Amino acid sequence: MKPKVFLEFVEIQSLIASVFPFVLGIMYAYYNYHLIHVGNMILFFIAANVLQMAVNANDNYHDFVRSNDEAEFKSKTNVVGVNHISITTVKAITFSLAGIAALIGVYLVTQVGWPLLWLGLFSFAVGYFYAAGPLPISNTPFGELFSGFTMGFIIFLIATFLNIYNVESLTASFIWRVLLASGIAIFAISNIMLANNICDEQEDRRNNRRTAVFFFGKAVMLRVFALSYVAGYVCLIAAILIGILPRLSLLTLLSIPYVWHNVHIFFHNQVKRETFVLSVKNSVVITMCFAIAMGLGIWFNL
Repeated sequence: MKPKVFLEFVEIQSLIASVFPFVLGIMYAYYNYHLIHVGNMILFFIAANVLQMAVNANDNYHDFVRSNDEAEFKSKTNVVGVNHISITTVKAITFSLAGIAALIGVYLVTQVGWPLLWLGLFSFAVGYFYAAGPLPISNTPFGELFSGFTMGFIIFLIATFLNIYNVESLTASFIWRVLLASGIAIFAISNIMLANNICDEQEDRRNNRRTAVFFFGKAVMLRVFALSYVAGYVCLIAAILIGILPRLSLLTLLSIPYVWHNVHIFFHNQVKRETFVLSVKNSVVITMCFAIAMGLGIWFNL
């Protein structure tokens, strides 16, 4: 397999969505506990990205084998069909990537304890069943919830916990604070999946994918798309008010005009090749601004 095809198969461009929650988790740990464990962070960064590549490969494989649209989706859209990748190769790559992530995860569990195991098992389960199983998560109304929660919150939570495991336990209070602090990332990332499903409404109907758009309609889910960004900013402000984020994190609000401009465009044109990318850009801009603002808050202690 050529490197270009491999990178397309594992959707290398999508890894940016997991990088910023990882960085934000580190910053959260440092701001609240003044702790960073560099070794754990390097290993988790590798594991998280390799697992994301495995999940993307698994998604592409199952989308290919489940599709009823032989003429269009299988031969002209899906990376497996377009590049004539053998099923044997697909499975070998997917299992190899998942195996690497699992080995790193097991090592980290031996270093920090059993709570990490449950977080890891949850992540693996969501990653596999997102596109596999008798009822894939992506074919249900819960795809956005699981993608945003897993990438926006679980990655943030693990990145935090790996730095502070020896001074803090995974209590309900700790998890709630991290959930609130990561809220803006959760909503931004979940909107990527929502935008994808809005754009794919007709294709999903042909392939019998019963997403939230299928049940509630495009008009309703467009409003949910816009309100999700609002909810994310509200989480940010609430986290600052209770003192778990630096006050300078408010600078993240400077991203609002850009985000709202893209939302306005998407409201008027939901075409995969033209406007889906706006949700990705919004997610990157929001989480990047959040990371920069939080970094400034840590630097200036504000």
